[in-house]
Amino acid sequence: MRKQLLLGVVLVLLCGCGNQNTLERPTKQTEGDIQTTAKVETADVSETNNDDEAMPETIVVIKTSMGTIKALLYNDTPKHRDNFLKLVDEGWYNGSPFHRVIKEFMIQGGQNQDGRLDPGYTVPAEFKANHFHKKGALAAARQADQVNPKKASSGSQFYIVQGKVYDEQAMDMMERRMGKVFGARERQAYMTVGGTPFLDGEYTVFGEVIEGLDVVDKIAAVETGRMDVPVKPVTIISVTIEK
Repeated sequence: MRKQLLLGVVLVLLCGCGNQNTLERPTKQTEGDIQTTAKVETADVSETNNDDEAMPETIVVIKTSMGTIKALLYNDTPKHRDNFLKLVDEGWYNGSPFHRVIKEFMIQGGQNQDGRLDPGYTVPAEFKANHFHKKGALAAARQADQVNPKKASSGSQFYIVQGKVYDEQAMDMMERRMGKVFGARERQAYMTVGGTPFLDGEYTVFGEVIEGLDVVDKIAAVETGRMDVPVKPVTIISVTIEK
């Protein structure tokens, strides 16, 4: 897998519970990847109507044991939007945990309450230059590049970025190491609200938090144990669509 590059130490492979979810923890050498290697069929969700620009944007309400988060789902990532809404309608996330939490990185959920790591299919990547990993970004986890060269997303696992604020020197260094140039909008966001810029172009961002960033911070700050699992469970009580 193509390693994400930043500051200096080793990859630590972590195996989750249930039928094994393998994740790479961000470290000082590679500030990390968010992956699921749950074995699933490589099947797309059903085709969606791409005439989405005129549609009102959808807001979902994620009620957790530590407070409520509201997130807007982007219309220009319709496969991820529609798949997330399908799972919401099915109640997939209700009663499920944030099963991986790393301060100054992200909070990850998507198992259902019965411990299933994935609904059995993947969602094709929908990378958009205007959607990036600023603080509050809602994005999809995925399997590693070795087994997933098209970077297809997990059918259910998602994460919300907390990240951290970078100064200009750090952003310049990241550009050199990643071989890319961040636009003015991205640089401003990463240098003010913060985020995880090293994940851009690797994972599909399909929404953003519009209320409840303080709740994301509270969840990211909880004590965690082995495999970055919260010592005291943090539960997604329900996810609903705001009317």
